[in-house]
Amino acid sequence: MTPPAEEPAPKPSGPTAPRRPQQQRKQVLLRLDPQVYEALARWAGDELRSANAQIEFLLRRALAEAGRLPGDTGPLPRRGRPPRDPGPGPAPPP
Repeated sequence: MTPPAEEPAPKPSGPTAPRRPQQQRKQVLLRLDPQVYEALARWAGDELRSANAQIEFLLRRALAEAGRLPGDTGPLPRRGRPPRDPGPGPAPPP
């Protein structure tokens, strides 16, 4: 017989509470008119974004303008390669 599972301790809240882990991103199926998608993809390319990132950018902007973007919504995730850490080493030439 296995012992009963222990319940997790309550999580602290307030200013000393640890940041919540980044939530899993939701996946949705979106059906678009092919011409709308092509225009969106061109616009995304002009702004160096993927079509998916452009859709999220536009949705967030529309929600913010309508006053419907939740206050605890995190920033858009940074895309691409993280910035290079120069680390300790020789200083760059003047």
